[in-house]
Amino acid sequence: MLDHFQEAETPKNAWDILERLFTKKNDTRLQLLENELLSVTQKDMTIPKYFHKVKSLCHEIADLDQQLRIGDARMKRIIIHGLRPEFQSFVVAIQGWPTQPSLSEFENLLSGQESLAKQTAGVSVSAVPNQENEALLRAKEKEISNPTTVTT
Repeated sequence: MLDHFQEAETPKNAWDILERLFTKKNDTRLQLLENELLSVTQKDMTIPKYFHKVKSLCHEIADLDQQLRIGDARMKRIIIHGLRPEFQSFVVAIQGWPTQPSLSEFENLLSGQESLAKQTAGVSVSAVPNQENEALLRAKEKEISNPTTVTT
């Protein structure tokens, strides 16, 4: 450590050297975190665990470098990219809404969908033709996006 301070002519120079030494960004750690973030997938994680994993990685990256802070919109795109295939049609339906949900609302919607899928795991939906499924989904989207509309 003393080698670093040989060039310091004033106490201010010494403090500047200390600051430079101890506030260095850990570029290797940052690169590893970014690689992990871009390759993270849901696999067998539940929706809340998957969201927590992505958010944790994003916060760690921001802690290392504030300029690399990842906003909610990008975080949502990263999450969507790593979701299991069974959530893709649900996500596409949500993306068609006129007002997009916040990150926490998006997590709640996906958690609800996951719970619903677990509850109906024993019930086969394939008995209903695809056109009927799509019509039901469009009707539900309309109902959610226009809460003042009364349906009978």
